[in-house]
Formats: sequence, C-alpha cells, structure tokens
Amino acid sequence: MEPLSDPLSDVLSLLKPENHMSAGLDAGGDWAIRFPLQERAIKCGAVVTGRCWLVVDGQPEPLLLEPGDGFLLPGGRAFRMASDPAVPPVDVAGIFRPARAGGVVTYNGGGGCLVVSSRFLVAGEHAGILLRMLPPVLHIRAGADGGAMRWSVERMMLELRDGQPGGVLTIRHLAHMMLIQALRQHLNGGAAGGGVGWLFALADKRMAAAIGALHGDPAHRWTLQELAGRVGMSRSTFALRFKETVGASPMEYLTRWRMLLAGDRLARTAEPVSGIALSLGYDSESAFSAAFKRVMGCSPRHYGRRGAGASAAALGD
Repeated sequence: MEPLSDPLSDVLSLLKPENHMSAGLDAGGDWAIRFPLQERAIKCGAVVTGRCWLVVDGQPEPLLLEPGDGFLLPGGRAFRMASDPAVPPVDVAGIFRPARAGGVVTYNGGGGCLVVSSRFLVAGEHAGILLRMLPPVLHIRAGADGGAMRWSVERMMLELRDGQPGGVLTIRHLAHMMLIQALRQHLNGGAAGGGVGWLFALADKRMAAAIGALHGDPAHRWTLQELAGRVGMSRSTFALRFKETVGASPMEYLTRWRMLLAGDRLARTAEPVSGIALSLGYDSESAFSAAFKRVMGCSPRHYGRRGAGASAAALGD
C-alpha cells in the first residue's frame, strides 16, 4: 500500500503550535482595543454574536466581522478590534489580566459583541515555513467551512464560561481545530493562484498528491518520472507546474523537507547523525551533512547542540 501523508498536518506537527491562551471578550458600547506585535505567534478568533471591525497594521482596509466570521493572523502583527475604526483604542494589557487562565472578560458593560480567540506560539525558526507562506490576515466568512468553525467557537465559548473538569485540555484541542479549519478555508476558498509556496500548492490536487508522496516516504529515492506518473502528468509538465506553485523543484523541496525532519530529531533526541542520515535516504553521512549545512545553515552536530534555533530555509522560499 502506498504511504499516506497529510502535508498540512505534517508541517503543523513539526512547528508544534502551542495554545498559549484562549479567552472570550464581551464588549459593549463604543469600544476599541489594541493588541501588540507578537513575534512567532498566530492569532485565531471568531465572532460569536454581534459585529466588530478588525484593523491590522500594514493593511489598507479594515475588515468587518459579522456573526460567525472568523479571522487568522499568522504573522503576529499588531491589530485593533473595535465597534468602529474611529474609536480611540485602549491597550489590551489592562483588560485581559483576569483571563490569563481563560474565561470571558466583560468590557465596557458588554452586550455588543462577543468574540472568542486563541493565541499560539510557534516553536523555533521553523515558524517561517508556515508564517511566510500566509497573507497577514485571513478572513473566514460565516458558513464558508460548512459550520465547522462555528461549532468549535461555540463549544469553546461554553468551555470558557463553565469551567468544567478537563476544560483546559478541551479548550486547547478546540483552539487547534479552529487553526486548522481557518487554514482549510484558506485553501478551499481561493488559495490556488494566490501565491507561491507549499501551502498554496496544496490547493492543487495533483501538486498536493505529489507533496503528500514526498512526505509519506522521505527516504525513498524519488525521481521526477515517478512523481509525475503518480499524478498523471508528463515529466516536463509536472516539473514546471511544481516549480511554479511551490517555488522550488521537487528534489529541492524533498531535500528541504528531509533536513527539517532531521533538524527536529536532532533537537529532540540523542540519535546519532549517521542513523538520521540513513533513515532519510542518505548512504553517506558526509553527503547528508553537506545537504544539512546548505539548507539549515550549520552542521548537524552544531544544530543538535543549540537546538531548534538554527536558521531553517522555508519550504519553497
């Protein structure tokens, strides 16, 4: 049986997004709250009831979030949420202190707009793989994902309010569901043709199948001919299409993915370099080390000593 792989899950697992905090905001009247820049952070949220404006630094137009709408801020940019973009904002630091461990914060009397959101911290330099492949803000419109996002949001709202046993773990899993659903909606709602990189390529079924094959068996001695045959394309057409959508050739992509897998293992385990090299399809430790240094910017042994802080090239950058 052919190895099965889900590239989006693979990359998110490698990035290890940690749900740093989830909370609800119940705001009323005229209000505006500013959230600061947060490097290596992903912000994901949705409007439960009411409506509000989302103003993201560097973006020319504010977004109106209607009931059921969600948003994803992959790059940690500073932003404002407000009843009206013209309202002067207050800093979030003085508002969310009571919600450090979760819960719902009422601001300005509440009753106007109810928002639930989560903040993820992404481990190491691998964050660039995902964050550089996404626009600064994604607007997930109500109903675009068949109600899956709304179910997660409403369930999280209940968990934040009720404080039931096991609630912390449940909220963490729901936050991850919101993140994945937002990325799915981005792929299903027009990511194809909207940019270059591994994530955009997943919107193309044939390119997604090729990437899935590479992820499913990274140690295999893949050839262009074999990959092209798997997706029903000629060798030359496949090579051109892959480079256009991913931003790298199939073999370049495979090498980078192998090195990112190797970097993760070097940072987490005490496996010898020779064993990692062999498991990823390299007969020679020296050939593996040369490829690793070219992609990751340092030798495998140096990377292992300093952990995941090494500089990793983004897939398809």
